[in-house]
Amino acid sequence: MKLALLRRGGGAAVSPRKAAAGSVAATPILDWRHPRVLGFAAEVQDADPCTDRTFLITAHQLIAARVRPVYALNERQPVSTTLALGRGSCSQRLALLEAVARGHGIASRVRGLLIDGRFWHPRFPRLRPLIPRQVVLAWPEFLLDDQWTAVSELYGELGALRAGGRFANTGGETLFDAIGRTAVDWDGSTCSSCDLSGHVLADLGYFAARDDLFDEHGQTLCLPARIPADLIMRRRTA
Repeated sequence: MKLALLRRGGGAAVSPRKAAAGSVAATPILDWRHPRVLGFAAEVQDADPCTDRTFLITAHQLIAARVRPVYALNERQPVSTTLALGRGSCSQRLALLEAVARGHGIASRVRGLLIDGRFWHPRFPRLRPLIPRQVVLAWPEFLLDDQWTAVSELYGELGALRAGGRFANTGGETLFDAIGRTAVDWDGSTCSSCDLSGHVLADLGYFAARDDLFDEHGQTLCLPARIPADLIMRRRTA
């Protein structure tokens, strides 16, 4: 993993790449032109959402219902494959949300975050040796009403969502699911129990697509380590 970082005010390190324009283009990961993804997007549209935001909320809820959460380590898995399998990690399910958004004409980009692997220890107390020390997380943003909106605030502002209580990373709820209920706050902006900024080791900046993030910084594990770990971990609920 190659990280070129600057230190920021005693907090997480930040990449010199601070911003990037988003896109609606299909990519190897976000293969929204695949018939399987187009069919899924048509189901979302059939729910008759009236705004881009409600379209994304409907898509998020349908993904939560259709794609079983597991812990998986292949960040480059095409979203069409995730749909076919009917299971995916938080990252893979978020990628599916991005792909459906792009197919609908909503631009997306991702913020790269380097997360301390210990964040996932409460969820997998017996499998801690298999959890990477650091995890590269692609956190999506969507262009809604000419303003970039993080997936964390799809259901409302973090200040209001924090009333839902903190995300403990235990039990059946995943990060993907939590954004519909509570504040997933990577920056400490809520100054509350929802503050997850202590788990952020580095801010890698913004990328036009998650493909670009993984091109530059690599996946969490190299291929020889990822294959056996993925075979074991993907059997587990995320």
